[in-house]
Amino acid sequence: MARPTKERDPSQPEPTEAELLLLRVLWKNGPSSVRQVWEETGSKGSYTTVLKQFQVMHEKGLLARDDSAKIHVFSAAVPEQKVKRSLLGRLMTQMFEGSAAQLALGALSTRKVSAEERAEIRKLLDELDRKDGNA
Repeated sequence: MARPTKERDPSQPEPTEAELLLLRVLWKNGPSSVRQVWEETGSKGSYTTVLKQFQVMHEKGLLARDDSAKIHVFSAAVPEQKVKRSLLGRLMTQMFEGSAAQLALGALSTRKVSAEERAEIRKLLDELDRKDGNA
């Protein structure tokens, strides 16, 4: 079976691991200053490193900046779910030959799955069956 290929959409930049760390803070806390995010990340690295990362992320379209006040406030310009779907899609294509089943089985085999997580998975599968008319 040929490996499915998916061209990356340049209008949807994929964040690096370091950028994801900063985006997670913004998704969790909402619009924030560089200092607030730097402090939230446990002051890892220097303040100026976070500032530079924010500038790069803004140029890439990952962040929006409100510079109407003295202190610039940044917010995520991309929704968390959109980024997760994009990264999962790339992982599924690159590592699991496009198979959602293999991705799910791989994820579920890496650690113990709680009863609550299993219930969520069953609920999702039931919803998918209903949408497909299989239930």
